[in-house]
Amino acid sequence: MTAVHEVAQSGFGTGTNELYDRIRPSYQPFSLDYIRESVKESGTLNIVEIGAGTGIFTRAILEDPKWTPRIRELKAIEPSEGMRSVFEQKVKDDRISIAEGYFDATGVESGWADLIVIAQAYHWCPDYEKASAEFARILKPDGTLALIWNLEDTDGAKWVAQIREIIEKHEHGAPQFHHGHWRQTFDTVSYQKYFQPHEQKSWNYHTQGTRESVIDREFSKSYIAVLPQDKKATIQDPARKVVDDGAEKVWINESEGIFEYPYKADVLIAYKK
Repeated sequence: MTAVHEVAQSGFGTGTNELYDRIRPSYQPFSLDYIRESVKESGTLNIVEIGAGTGIFTRAILEDPKWTPRIRELKAIEPSEGMRSVFEQKVKDDRISIAEGYFDATGVESGWADLIVIAQAYHWCPDYEKASAEFARILKPDGTLALIWNLEDTDGAKWVAQIREIIEKHEHGAPQFHHGHWRQTFDTVSYQKYFQPHEQKSWNYHTQGTRESVIDREFSKSYIAVLPQDKKATIQDPARKVVDDGAEKVWINESEGIFEYPYKADVLIAYKK
């Protein structure tokens, strides 16, 4: 078993996850449809969700009328005790369980899963070779692996890119989607032995944003959550100024300070051979 990254341990530890759960956007119907329609099994599904966090993805499919009848059982796996605690408070369904586990050590029985979902988490994987072998172990033949991310779209508005520049100064090596290291998965021996080449699809969309919700979104990131308060203060004011000065903001309700917050969704699908 590979240890969890130290930034994830502290940034997603007990007491840090209520903001994460409140401010992170849910998963859009088009991306949920894409995953569901990609699964080859036509009946009800055994699902493993690795890095389930506070249950944002789990709740999205439970609330989706196309998804919820397809769920036979969902085993959520999450290394953070703090996140598991929020998950248990928020997710109430007899088909759903949550347990401590890791990308390379899920504790799920071999050949159990029709579908593995990893939502907003796979960039934290510390060992792509071992993880690919574990995914193959717990999936049924022709089983589906789905990786999904909701991300701020830095190409969608200049002010979003400017905030990314402010925040990036504090990453200090914390794994992030945009670094792309997780793509090394597809070159591993285990992945190439057990999986077909992956497929990827992306969508651009927007959520409703306000100045404070944008700031809260940045402060829900693990490597920002661990900063001392004085450091956080040096980020807040410049980030607020960027949002305020963003002349190209698309207003939804200017009098209430509500504007379009550009986002993108990325989904990767791979099938076990």
